[in-house]
Amino acid sequence: MIKPNFLKNIVPATLIVAGFFSSSVFAKSIKELTSKNSAKKNQSKVTEVAQLTGAATKYHAFGIGIGQTFLAGDFADTGEDIISADLFYEYSASHSFDFIANAHYSKHDFRNTSTTLSGLNLGIKAKLFNFDAFAPFAMGGLGFYAPKMKRELEDEFVESKSKVVFGYHAGVGAELDLNHRVKVGFMGTLHNPFDVKQETQPEVEGAYYKLLLTIFYKFY
Repeated sequence: MIKPNFLKNIVPATLIVAGFFSSSVFAKSIKELTSKNSAKKNQSKVTEVAQLTGAATKYHAFGIGIGQTFLAGDFADTGEDIISADLFYEYSASHSFDFIANAHYSKHDFRNTSTTLSGLNLGIKAKLFNFDAFAPFAMGGLGFYAPKMKRELEDEFVESKSKVVFGYHAGVGAELDLNHRVKVGFMGTLHNPFDVKQETQPEVEGAYYKLLLTIFYKFY
């Protein structure tokens, strides 16, 4: 027969052990849950940083350039240098290299003659180095051109026939990231369309230079 004193001693001891065991299990569960939540948060932060880092080197950008177009060769004989605007598209493929496309049109009048320039160029832009948010670059590529000239031939002003020809362009410049969306800069480029043959007129030949201020807006 179990004595009452023994029951009085064993029951509280059992309750204490059970309470301690329950508290330990509960504390362990809370610790594991907290650790899992912390791990998930840390993983989310790492993923977010990785995505932002990747986006910084993979973006599309549209831009505009405004500046002076300088004529050279025969183009300078029938037109004057003027302020003109260019449109740009850019895709950043890496930290160092971008794909860049340029479209432009301008008409240069001089007395009764004129030079009309239009082009669509594709090229590669290489950043020479990065200093904080500032980066100088060099670029070059090929493109399609359709130059026209209105010139005096045998005491008559005759306009040449427009034909699309190949050509090349090259340039240098620098850009500054104002924030993760907008960047500004400047560039100087040389455009040299190949000579355009004419049936009853001299060839249309010449080159031109552009000095532009630019602004781009990025899309991630």
